[in-house]
Amino acid sequence: MNLENAQVQMRKGILEYCILQIISRGEVYASEILDELLNAKIMVVEGTLYPLLTRLKNAELLDYQWKESTSGPPRKYYILTEKGTNFLEGLDDTWIELAESVKSIIAKTQK
Repeated sequence: MNLENAQVQMRKGILEYCILQIISRGEVYASEILDELLNAKIMVVEGTLYPLLTRLKNAELLDYQWKESTSGPPRKYYILTEKGTNFLEGLDDTWIELAESVKSIIAKTQK
């Protein structure tokens, strides 16, 4: 088994959650989402991000608004819907439970 592949798979597993967290702070442009994910060392490319944003939009978890840009064509800014906010709250609970479980397992391993 390849360590790098395992690390990539772990990060992919939380990608949707991280994207929803970023959008929950307020309207955000796709390149800003991409930049934040890359800065957090969650490796993602545009070819992964845009289909995921479309899937979240089709699931009615987010919406978007076109806004004029001073430096080029209009930009699509994403926002969470009410359904998306409720969904994210459920994911928050799951994340807390999962993080506590993993932390517990690691603590027992290190004894």
